[in-house]
Amino acid sequence: MNSMKSLILVVLLAWSQIGFAQDSDNLTVYRTDFKDVSGNNTVSITSYEKNGKHYVYAGGEGDIDVFSLDTHGKLTHVENQELYKKKGPARGMVADNIKGTDYLFVANKYGDAIEVFEILDNGALEQVFMIHDTEDIHIGIGITLQVIHMKDASYLFAGGLEDAPGLSCFRIHEDGKLTHVQSMKDDDNIHTDGIIGMFVHQVDGKTFLYTGGFQDNGVSSFRVYDNGKFKNINNISDNTTDRFLTGTYPVTGATIGNNHYVVVGHRHHKYYTREGFIKKTDFVYHGDAVTVFKVGKKGELILHSVLKDDEQTKLQGQTRIEVVSVNNTEAILAVGTRDDASIQLCKLNEQGILSPINYLETGFPIYYGLRSLRIGDDDFLVAGSIDWGFKKIAAYKLGPVDPATSGKVLRHVVGFKFKKDAQPEKVSEALAMFENLKNEVPGISKLEWGLNNSTEGLSKGFEYCFTISFNDVHAREVYVFHKAHLTAGKKITPLLDDVFVMDYWTEE
Repeated sequence: MNSMKSLILVVLLAWSQIGFAQDSDNLTVYRTDFKDVSGNNTVSITSYEKNGKHYVYAGGEGDIDVFSLDTHGKLTHVENQELYKKKGPARGMVADNIKGTDYLFVANKYGDAIEVFEILDNGALEQVFMIHDTEDIHIGIGITLQVIHMKDASYLFAGGLEDAPGLSCFRIHEDGKLTHVQSMKDDDNIHTDGIIGMFVHQVDGKTFLYTGGFQDNGVSSFRVYDNGKFKNINNISDNTTDRFLTGTYPVTGATIGNNHYVVVGHRHHKYYTREGFIKKTDFVYHGDAVTVFKVGKKGELILHSVLKDDEQTKLQGQTRIEVVSVNNTEAILAVGTRDDASIQLCKLNEQGILSPINYLETGFPIYYGLRSLRIGDDDFLVAGSIDWGFKKIAAYKLGPVDPATSGKVLRHVVGFKFKKDAQPEKVSEALAMFENLKNEVPGISKLEWGLNNSTEGLSKGFEYCFTISFNDVHAREVYVFHKAHLTAGKKITPLLDDVFVMDYWTEE
């Protein structure tokens, strides 16, 4: 009888693993909501769970917007918090619990400071401490933060860019104050010039920190000790054959089975046009790719595998890589791209091989503003745009591809009810802007519109109807967040008494 139970258990386990693999190979991204932010753009996003609720922190130029995210992926604005000197952007943000108190740590990039906020019961923020850059620490042009919990204390690691690059460690006290522990100035050996990504692994009871150097094109490994002190272990530079580290940007990782991996993306220097910003201009462009390193027995990084960009992937200008989920056999990762303006889903298997799943063209470039979070049994992503004046973030849910959409077109129907006192010439101008979207927005396969002609008396005052067709969901995303569409929306909204929008899939 026991052997029969064991056999059933093995069969069920095998089927569950098969089901997981099938589901992961079929995953895609669906937008659930989008909201305005007070900052002119969204540079960084993080999240935190408190009292059973999930809060999203979107940092842009001068402000941090706080939202709650519910089980349906709907965003609700809580407040906006002004940054020191109205500077920012909130380039590096990390939330954590320190001895019973919840804090949000923020690297104020152009304020040359780290700000510490207590997270209140409703997710709102209250500043409790701020530390400024000096000649001895490297938080000027601060861009990335990482909390590491050790046996007796917690530490905040910070990385900077441009003027005084390097790596610094601060002890986090119970009241949120920071005291300096150690700083390591960047040199020709380590890759800490522009630490845009950091990740921590615990290996055999030891703590290791991995950093990416955006300006010096490589990754470095550090051993971190219980007192917050750290030392460099090994360094790996870009080459033109099997490594893709020019403009090293996001750094993350996962433990799958007994294997520890570090995953590194890059926004190649070829994508930067600002004169004088790139220090080493003798780089060679040999494509875009995500590089996977395996962690050795002493915490060092060993080049393991590479996922190269091709016509079926969206990996140009990777700026953020989020681990969505991990189990004993694989990890699901979301890659946010600035130049491809997409979210690319990938799978990292136990052998350390990264493979693409599906992608969604977001319609806006992602800089560092991408965050994954799980609510109940569902995985979500929240993303924002680096584009100045965009002022929006969007929430997405991961789920299986709907087979009912295969081979079909997507119809987007919009109805307008204008105010009775709306001036006819302004109405005509707004309608003309919407009609011209077919010439402005790539991906619109067809646009038609007209004045209501129904005699049934059920139009509820709606006068004009637009029907826009897209060949796929990517085209709709590009339309929704396209500058021409947003501009037309701003033009017509003050004239409207009401509006409705409906989308559906149909045969051509």
